[in-house]
Amino acid sequence: MVDQTELPRARLQSVIAFVQATERLKDTLRSGITSQGRQESTAEHSWRLALMVMLFEDALGEIDLAHLLKLCLIHDLGEALSGDVPATEQQADPDRAARERRDMSELCNVLPGDLQERMMKLWDEYAAGETGEAVLAKAFDKLETMYQHLLGRNPPGFDYQFNLGYGRRYTDRHPLTRELRAMLDTETRARIAELQTPDKGQPCA
Repeated sequence: MVDQTELPRARLQSVIAFVQATERLKDTLRSGITSQGRQESTAEHSWRLALMVMLFEDALGEIDLAHLLKLCLIHDLGEALSGDVPATEQQADPDRAARERRDMSELCNVLPGDLQERMMKLWDEYAAGETGEAVLAKAFDKLETMYQHLLGRNPPGFDYQFNLGYGRRYTDRHPLTRELRAMLDTETRARIAELQTPDKGQPCA
């Protein structure tokens, strides 16, 4: 562990260079639509994901909250270089994980070696989805996406049915995310039923 009380100027510069590079995440657009009708950014998604996790701290049991928040904050950093793949298209992109890891590695190249290693270790943990913290990070990632689907001013024909199957292998693995998922599924089914009424237009796909 590097002594953080008196950091060398070169280390300060490399960390700031990394932070400046990650600014691109603010302009990396996702398929999710906000309540005001514009595309959200990956940075906005990651912020709300971390906020959700923080607010449920008391229900996480033995989970290390600080570690979980780190996973939430770094999980999509690689998208700063290659962009986002919509949730509906991820299964059709078998190279996505490898590409995102390469992009994450490239993004971290400006960092000192110890920080590069730390960041990549976090990314690999999230990608593997095996630790308690990684499972929850993935579960909340899916939940945040689906809640945005319900909140967004989506175009006609938006496929709300997609929510009902998305990410269930992660959301069903913890009592908290399982309960949130049940609530979300109820809202999703209500939205589908609403859109299928005669005065609401054609049924969604």
